Amino acid sequence: MKLVAFIDGSSLGNPGEAGYGVVLKDEGGKIVATVGRYIGRATNNVAEYRGLLSCLELAKQYGVSSLTVYSDSQLLVNQIRGIYRVRASHLQEIHGRILDMIASSGMRFEIVHVPREKNREADGLARQAIRIRIGD
Repeated sequence: MKLVAFIDGSSLGNPGEAGYGVVLKDEGGKIVATVGRYIGRATNNVAEYRGLLSCLELAKQYGVSSLTVYSDSQLLVNQIRGIYRVRASHLQEIHGRILDMIASSGMRFEIVHVPREKNREADGLARQAIRIRIGD
């Protein structure tokens, strides 16, 4: 099974109340699964990473053979691709976990940077998760 995913993290303040959104779609663009989750107080970068982790866990559940992930976080995309180093110690553990998951999954994996306006569904899920949690 080949899927595409759109992921996003959001933080009200940095750090602040945070959440992430994941939208999994089939090759025809039909939504297969969505996740919007509040994660408590975190930085935007932690929320982005948590979104990718959740996406990979979902892909494993669906037995995905090929996954293309779209994110509007240039930092996340370039760190996962190995272009940027992960200097922040609080991101190093989750970064390593993600790379291990990708390597052990056996699936073809690609991560692509997209402009924010192409990632509205995932962004909306992340923001909605925060709003629901904080009662806004």
